Amino acid sequence: MIAVATARLEILRGDTTELVVDAVVNAANPSLQGGGGVDGAIHRRAGPELAHAGRLLGGCRTGEAKLTPGFRLPARFVIHTVGPVWRGGGEGEADLLASCYRSALAIAREQSFASVAFPAISTGIYGFPRSEAADIAVRTLVTSLATPSALERVILVAFDEITERLYHHRIGPRRPWPS
Repeated sequence: MIAVATARLEILRGDTTELVVDAVVNAANPSLQGGGGVDGAIHRRAGPELAHAGRLLGGCRTGEAKLTPGFRLPARFVIHTVGPVWRGGGEGEADLLASCYRSALAIAREQSFASVAFPAISTGIYGFPRSEAADIAVRTLVTSLATPSALERVILVAFDEITERLYHHRIGPRRPWPS
């Protein structure tokens, strides 16, 4: 895995299911019952207890986030957020995607987590253009993390080289973090 760190924000190419952090963010579907991509990988690694915990939460709406234990994951918890399906950009998709990042960070703050890892939400089967999604993720995280909290590490996890480059292009390898 390759990591480039700023003061509190890191870009890492790798697999979220292998990270030892307080929480990984799951790009979930509304049922919280597992699916493809990141969601399926997290559910497979965490075990069947994760689907049961998701059922108890009664699902999740687009742009919102909910918390479960991590079960068999190295991460202690999973923050599930449902990203928007891309419908051309005229149906509030950008605002809903930004809400995913803000909602997940709000849970991390409430729980006093020190570390949280985000996948590229909605860029898989939901079809959100990766470049625009990277802009929204970085802009939302930079703005949200300007407020002091217990968070020490926020990791943007890129599954592939293209997404990693998109994040690096927006953050840069040595750009200072706002205090």
